[in-house]
Amino acid sequence: MTDVSTGAAPGYRVGRTLSLRVEWLRQVRRVRTRVTLGLLVAVPLLLLLAFELGTGSPNRRSGDLVDLGTSSGLNFVTFAIFSSANFLFVVVVALFFGDTVASEASWSSLKYLLAIPVPRSRLLRQKAIIAAALSLLGLLLLPLVALGVGVATYGGGELVTIFGEALPFETGAMRLFLSVCFIAVQLTWVAGLALLLSVVTDAPLGAVGGTVLVSILSQILDSITALGDLRMYLPTHYSMAFLDLLTSDPSWKDISWGAFSALAYGTVFILYAARRFARKDVTS
Repeated sequence: MTDVSTGAAPGYRVGRTLSLRVEWLRQVRRVRTRVTLGLLVAVPLLLLLAFELGTGSPNRRSGDLVDLGTSSGLNFVTFAIFSSANFLFVVVVALFFGDTVASEASWSSLKYLLAIPVPRSRLLRQKAIIAAALSLLGLLLLPLVALGVGVATYGGGELVTIFGEALPFETGAMRLFLSVCFIAVQLTWVAGLALLLSVVTDAPLGAVGGTVLVSILSQILDSITALGDLRMYLPTHYSMAFLDLLTSDPSWKDISWGAFSALAYGTVFILYAARRFARKDVTS
């Protein structure tokens, strides 16, 4: 029997629908999740193989990030993060967030989830939380594996900057952790846009690909110096500001603006996604 006043089945509780534990297990058991996390583990190993097969001089103490990549384990991590920040990490976040609602729609299971019923706001929130958890796991997994591989291969020496400065291991490790934290914050605009596109379209590939395409176009526009100060409003303009943390005297201006810009874009995209999903005509 149902409750006459609400139409709900006896014992129905909104808080019991689509728990985080259930959604987490659903997502981690998917092949795409395991493949994505596996690739993030493999990237540092591939970089190590490339360095070992290369002909450059090992243990350099000056030059660009590529030259410094083999000078210590921390520098190896720095290069791994630098080479992944503008594309690989973007793809990972876009994949986990762009696949949230669109995948359910493509499987024709979205209407059944809502018919349980799972309130729309709760469904979107639960899926976004798990997508954020998986994204953070991916962002941490690559540098952690790179740190283990780098220290084992090149030792746990100082973090040498491109300016020839040297930071102690503890300081360098903390700066790298803060760099990853900044990248996570900076990618909130990617998460928000992917979530919005996942609500708008029923094709997961369209949501993921559209987000990555916007990121690439933003980076292309940011490279056009003729745009002048207009580039400051592009979501990717401050994407590499984390490099300021890897100096003896970091500048916080670009880091602060980068975090603010990303959070502003991300908030707008997420709120609009919630509004669109609340009014979406779900037929699949």
